[in-house]
Amino acid sequence: MPAEHRTRPAGAARPAAEGGAAGTPEGDGRVSVVVITRNRRDELLRTLDRLAELPERPPVFVTDNASTDGTAEAVARRHPRVRLLRARGNLGAVGRNEAVRHVRTPYVAFCDDDSWWEPGSLATAAGLLDARPGLGAVTGRIVVEPDGTEDPIVAELRHSPLDGPGWLPGPALGSFLAAATVLRTDAFRAAGGFSPRLWLGGEEELLATDLMTLGWWLAYAPQLTVHHHPSLARDVTGRRVVGLRNTLWFGWLRRPLPAALDRTWHLARTVPRDAASLRAFGLALAGLPWVLRERRVAPPEVEARLRTLDRAQRRSGARRYVG
Repeated sequence: MPAEHRTRPAGAARPAAEGGAAGTPEGDGRVSVVVITRNRRDELLRTLDRLAELPERPPVFVTDNASTDGTAEAVARRHPRVRLLRARGNLGAVGRNEAVRHVRTPYVAFCDDDSWWEPGSLATAAGLLDARPGLGAVTGRIVVEPDGTEDPIVAELRHSPLDGPGWLPGPALGSFLAAATVLRTDAFRAAGGFSPRLWLGGEEELLATDLMTLGWWLAYAPQLTVHHHPSLARDVTGRRVVGLRNTLWFGWLRRPLPAALDRTWHLARTVPRDAASLRAFGLALAGLPWVLRERRVAPPEVEARLRTLDRAQRRSGARRYVG
């Protein structure tokens, strides 16, 4: 893996003295939950309240990405059992890597500070993984609150065009949604975790491809449910810039030349023609030197899945670079 995946990044989180994330004897003991957060104190506290009510009693790890709104202090007061890691800077998705360093359960579930797992889903996910040694990750159904409606991306997961072995618990996937996925802890570590280069925004695609390259299957599991109450504290345009940049970088990091060119050209023709898109392409171009240095094309069997997904994603109504 690239060196960035193996070394501890600058500004890495330091475990706080408070909180041990110890499970209770009545808990399931197979799944830990990792949450990253920054300046969303109230949303995070609501999520931690919901996680504390789960019958599985999972160990919970929170990486606070240098919040300035008193998030860490509030968590320490209200949820002393949570293992709190305080980052010296905003690590983005790499905050999950820092938390997984401390995980001791065979499986790790991610959720965002504005989402939470439905009671029983973590135990169900652990059972699915226990029974299927070749399954690396399961992604659940996402319900958007407060209306209780399905996220539009769920239809795409449910109708994934990928073929997979019959033992999968649901359709095979070529990527996953971090806030709604349970992974094998060892598989996550072996694949290098989330890339510090990508930071945050579409960061799952690269990790998913690396997991598939290692031989793991990814699947949608409709038995699992995650609730998402979208936070209003978000930089929509900034996330679009980074997400588009990361999509371009992924193509050049893992796809054969024709596929990388095709994806780049498709995005150039279809994204909004505005300053945000121009900035994203500029940032992607500026990163080409390291991208080419670290380029490792996915094996043919994985590339075949990615080509199949290309066609489906271009028809998707849930994937739009807007905002």
